[in-house]
Amino acid sequence: MGKAKFARTKPHCNIGTIGHIDHGKTTLTAA
Repeated sequence: MGKAKFARTKPHCNIGTIGHIDHGKTTLTAA
């Protein structure tokens, strides 16, 4: 569920939140 949420938010907030998403994605993968 979290993975799909990130994938969906990535293209939407990828314009100016690429750094934030990148950090969150790494944390999600580590967890």
